[in-house]
Amino acid sequence: MRKLASITLALALGASGAVLAQQAMTEAQVRETLIHQGYTKIDDVKFDDGLWHAKARSADGSHVKLRIDPKSGEVYPDKEVSRLSEDDVRAALATQGYTHVHDVDFDDGVWKAKARDKNDHRVKVTVDPTSGRVIDNGG
Repeated sequence: MRKLASITLALALGASGAVLAQQAMTEAQVRETLIHQGYTKIDDVKFDDGLWHAKARSADGSHVKLRIDPKSGEVYPDKEVSRLSEDDVRAALATQGYTHVHDVDFDDGVWKAKARDKNDHRVKVTVDPTSGRVIDNGG
């Protein structure tokens, strides 16, 4: 019985560690990053769907919704214009090993799509609007 409890505890700790590792940045670090980039009145900071989300005011006083890559700290404002077209995103995903790409949409400053990964699993991906790099591939 003790061995089973030890295994269960180890698995639980490992799973929570994996979640923390995916987040990489803490809420305090997200706020610091946003302040450093000139955002003010930062509210509603939360981790959801593989990215940090926040509401803030930009340097010009506009209200913006932000998405923040938890690994790189890259900030994606919702009013950003993409440098990539839908075809560019499809091509970038193909070069990264994704197939059956569909439902490609530019939303709140990032590209989103549904596809199959290298292991043929269905995934929803979030794509950097400048580089085409996948910033989240939550299933």
